[in-house]
Amino acid sequence: MSLLPETIRTIDTRVAQAQADGHTPSLVVGVVRDGTLAHLATAGDHPRPGLDLQYRIGSISKTMTATLIMQLRDAGRLTVDDPLEAHLPGTGVGTLTLRQLLGHASGMQREPEGEWWERTEGTDLDTLLAGVTADKIAYPPHAAYHYSNLAYGLLGGVLERLTGTPWIDLLDERILTPLGLHRTTYAATEPFARGYVVHPWHDTLREEPRTDTGAMAPAGQLWSTIEDLGRWAAFLADPDPSVLAPGTLTEMCSPVVISDLDSWTGGHGLGLELYRDGERVYVGHGGSMPGYVASLAVHRPTRTAVVAFANSYGFRRGHIGTLGRDLLTLVLDAEPALPPPWRPASTAPPAEPAELTGRWWWMGTTLDLSWDVTTAELVAHVRGERVSRFAQEGPDRWRCHSGPENGEILTVVRDDAGGAVVLDIATFVFTRSPDEIP
Repeated sequence: MSLLPETIRTIDTRVAQAQADGHTPSLVVGVVRDGTLAHLATAGDHPRPGLDLQYRIGSISKTMTATLIMQLRDAGRLTVDDPLEAHLPGTGVGTLTLRQLLGHASGMQREPEGEWWERTEGTDLDTLLAGVTADKIAYPPHAAYHYSNLAYGLLGGVLERLTGTPWIDLLDERILTPLGLHRTTYAATEPFARGYVVHPWHDTLREEPRTDTGAMAPAGQLWSTIEDLGRWAAFLADPDPSVLAPGTLTEMCSPVVISDLDSWTGGHGLGLELYRDGERVYVGHGGSMPGYVASLAVHRPTRTAVVAFANSYGFRRGHIGTLGRDLLTLVLDAEPALPPPWRPASTAPPAEPAELTGRWWWMGTTLDLSWDVTTAELVAHVRGERVSRFAQEGPDRWRCHSGPENGEILTVVRDDAGGAVVLDIATFVFTRSPDEIP
């Protein structure tokens, strides 16, 4: 799905301005719509960006680590409320749960002990675990949001110990190969952009090391291209069920903790950052490693995303994450997704749901039931606003699986003649007339 010329012109201008203001050697931004890369915007020529040029994605790697955890959860190998001790016994933080580690609500300190792990060669898992003692909990668990790279090193250890497979091999087998992310790799693979720190006073470049972070790799090791990261964004918008159940990805997008208690503009789910922009919520993650910054932001309802890379450690002015989310908002405002066309039903509903359709009442509140022939569901509209969807579980029994009554049961009560006279939804009793008292 291509973008309008005026939208493209605005994006290209903003990307060029961000590269110039940010003093970053190169900047590349991709807009994804409906599963494909709709536009590529580039600026700078050190090196000249392109679809197949690798950059380091930093902490966006965490979104894939979290996906691996959730795959194992769905397979029954673990639960997200397991204590760490169940999978990595002997650490000093074994009471922390996998959910807390995934959502940065564990209170775990930000980094492992020693030199700055992002600029030094990493240790093996046993060495990392030996340094994890009880004093590594910086805050009481779940008392507040506290971002922790160390938590994701531990989650990578859980994956390795549970499967007997190194993290990168597991990632390649379960995510990279199935999704065709062939240019997403553990180490830099030509062609790749060298990463730099830009001197603040004379704009010269210092090339940064490209380290193997060892046991901390699940927190930020990976390299990727704008084309591959666009495919990953498309997956986060609309997952391939053979890789991850759509309901599981929706669960990952539910808040574990709010990171901005003053205005609720940010939070964290199970491995995914959450950003509120007006009435919209984006999911994704930022990333940085020495010499690189990256951004991933996805609006799931419209299957629209923006991904971005730069090969400098930060911008002189601005932030790549803000740029990415601003461009995503620009696209959604300028080119809102069209609603699916209405089409007439090809068949009438079966007798039982047909009898239930129409208007019901509770305490002066209307409940309108309609039939969705494409999904074989009852669709409930309360006051014309709240929408819930019910699937039949048995005679006169329907379970809600979407909307405010999610999980609740709708029970049909019949009179002596067998007619439906009452709908009981979680003890809220609806009748056919506002004057009836059940």
